[in-house]
Amino acid sequence: MKKIVVLTGAGVSAESGIKTFRDADGLWEGHDIMEVASPVGYQNNPELVLDFYNKRRKQLFEVQPNLAHTILAEMETDFDVTIITQNVDDLHERAGSTKVIHLHGELLKARNEQDINSIIEWSKDILLGDLDSNNIQLRPHIVWFGEEVPEMDRAMETIEEADYLLVIGTSLQVYPAAGLINYVNEDVLVYYIDPKPATIYDLDNPLKVIPLSATEGMKIVREEFRRLK
Repeated sequence: MKKIVVLTGAGVSAESGIKTFRDADGLWEGHDIMEVASPVGYQNNPELVLDFYNKRRKQLFEVQPNLAHTILAEMETDFDVTIITQNVDDLHERAGSTKVIHLHGELLKARNEQDINSIIEWSKDILLGDLDSNNIQLRPHIVWFGEEVPEMDRAMETIEEADYLLVIGTSLQVYPAAGLINYVNEDVLVYYIDPKPATIYDLDNPLKVIPLSATEGMKIVREEFRRLK
């Protein structure tokens, strides 16, 4: 099977009703990003940060995968598909995708404050006083600004193996995730689906830009790949 690697961003989940990373004013739910998505923010006000992600987690149970998620899952019938997502929701998995790398963590997991590898499944609120089996405070399993991205090496290795690369619903402005496209081999065809596509700098690959939403763009890609299988 040919290997399709997919890099997805907030634009994919937005069509399911999950808000994109930043509002037009640069705030996220009225908060400065560094207040709710950085180690310093957590240290300064852990209750605020925990409450912020508790609300995000609750919202996740109110939404469903959209057509873009579904098409990507269905493509596993004819292709070896691995999704590298910047999203912290589980919509790709719920749609049926079986190979998903979460660069920025997962809302439905937690870990303790001291060990990046102490990951456990978690679907309810995290409160101050919630401890793991080692009696250490739990926090969301989310990669905050300034923190290590544990899955980065695996993501780079995966992109290097791609026969096709799909980039969907991302501004390609958040690093290190945005730099992943530079690891694709030069002869690999890259599809870029986004209603407001950014300029992909220093990319010599054959490139097909589809300036549409994730769902509309994936309809086009689905038809093209049906001819390739």
